[in-house]
Amino acid sequence: MALRRGIDNRAPADAQANLRLLCADILQPLRDNIGPVVVTSGYRCLALNRAIGGAVRSQHMTGQAADIVVAGMAPMDVAQHIIDLALPFDQLIHEGTWTHVSWSPAPRKKILTARFAGGGVSYTGGLHT
Repeated sequence: MALRRGIDNRAPADAQANLRLLCADILQPLRDNIGPVVVTSGYRCLALNRAIGGAVRSQHMTGQAADIVVAGMAPMDVAQHIIDLALPFDQLIHEGTWTHVSWSPAPRKKILTARFAGGGVSYTGGLHT
């Protein structure tokens, strides 16, 4: 996406450090339990985040978040696995066709479900179909 738009999306050192922690604390333990995890969106610089309509304070911009899919698993099941494994997530969002998971040094364990309607998005607490 960034290349197609001519955006330099290289992560700075602080975001790289956060990405390493996200991988070590959440993504790798998840992978060890359920198999290959595909990151469909990870770090996003401000320009890329704006270009795709990302949240103004998206943790993607700090390297603390990833949108993921797992082949053969429904995103709801991926989210439930993250909860069941007691991984130290900050936010876990069931986004319909993918799962958003983030890391923070002080994880809030916030669980949400996104609803997309009328060109916007709203969130409700918990996991819902």
